[in-house]
Amino acid sequence: MYRAITRKIEVTVTPRFVSERSSPTNGYYFWSYTIDIANHGSETVQLKTRHWRITDALGRLQEVKGPGVVGEEPTLKPGESFEYTSGVPLPTPSGFMEGSYGMIDDGGKPFDIEIPAFSLDAPAGVRTIN
Repeated sequence: MYRAITRKIEVTVTPRFVSERSSPTNGYYFWSYTIDIANHGSETVQLKTRHWRITDALGRLQEVKGPGVVGEEPTLKPGESFEYTSGVPLPTPSGFMEGSYGMIDDGGKPFDIEIPAFSLDAPAGVRTIN
């Protein structure tokens, strides 16, 4: 598990290699990741945007920006959390992801929170690229 805290908002990430959705002989490796966003602060906040930086084992960077997460823009009151699971394919057996969420506070003021960098590593038995 990977964790970052920004402005008393904790983001934890748990990645998992998904062998049944991967095809190493075709250079296709797939991971799911579960993210929990917990508001430990005293103000209500809303997640508005996401910005991902995804890097494969050859150093190729892909950036993904967009509204919300999994079709939602969750509002978190103090003490509340939001969890979702998504996925990412790579053409290499390892890589990493990092990024940020664009949030707004009660007064409508925008701010960013960190998504911790986390590694994507296929098990040793499926790491061969043909």
